[in-house]
Amino acid sequence: MRNALFATSAVFLAIAAPAVVVPAAAQNAPVEVRVDRLDKEMRAVQRKVFPAGTPLEAEITRPATPTVAPGSPASTPIADLTARVGALESQLASVTGQVEETSYKLRQLEEAFNKYKAETDARLAEPAPVAVPTVRPATPVATEPAPAAAQPKPAAPKPAPVASEGRKTAVAAIERPDTGDAASDAYNYGFRLWDAKFYPEAQGQLKATVEKYGTSPIASKAQNLLGRAYLDDGKPALASVAFYENYQKRPRGDRAADSLTYLGEALIQLKKPADACKVYQELEQVYGESLSNGLRGMMTAGRAKAKCS
Repeated sequence: MRNALFATSAVFLAIAAPAVVVPAAAQNAPVEVRVDRLDKEMRAVQRKVFPAGTPLEAEITRPATPTVAPGSPASTPIADLTARVGALESQLASVTGQVEETSYKLRQLEEAFNKYKAETDARLAEPAPVAVPTVRPATPVATEPAPAAAQPKPAAPKPAPVASEGRKTAVAAIERPDTGDAASDAYNYGFRLWDAKFYPEAQGQLKATVEKYGTSPIASKAQNLLGRAYLDDGKPALASVAFYENYQKRPRGDRAADSLTYLGEALIQLKKPADACKVYQELEQVYGESLSNGLRGMMTAGRAKAKCS
């Protein structure tokens, strides 16, 4: 909009500039010269104001030729030309006045726009006020205490499971073997706890046995039975770790094939049938004909449950 105002103002000023001052010498020129000059200036005005070519209709026309009564002297050509020149000069002066008035209004609009723009820029530059909350000191008010249910309380930590006196007595009744072979005695005691379905106690005993006698041949049995104690206790994730570690660390141990077979069962319980199928495939490739009938039956049943191809 601002560029349009400047362009329009420039056009009108360009029109008005040559029309404001009429040299005295031009006013004293012959009538024919004045007429030609005025015609050219009016055409220039029309081209500036109406660039599309729309003509400017003259409001002052040539005076009608009066009817000459018989015997009256005819009007001279000089008188006609003088009247025409006067009409053109009057029309040009009117156009010049309109141009000056329009230029004045354009300057007013430009000044108003500049003022509005400056005020808007100033408002946008100011940072938005930040509301600072007023902190008032709390005044103690006598109120009834809120119900206990409305006040959240931190959850109390779950107490560790404590064996009942009856369970302690039953576990203590499990005889500890004492054959002189410390590794075998430790494993057999864990086996007895597992066989009596004291799974947590069996897990603790078998873990201690593997940690203490990890390099002995008994470690393969203890690690495999640890996995079974987890599996029977409803902990297939821990069982899968125990079975896999036993097979990985002791692939030629007494219970390596058993651990791989039970690993497939743990993976099925964990809803990973594709992994279970891979385990059964490796079990077949590594141990093949050496598998016992019991382990082969478990593998066949496991493949059916896992829908192995």
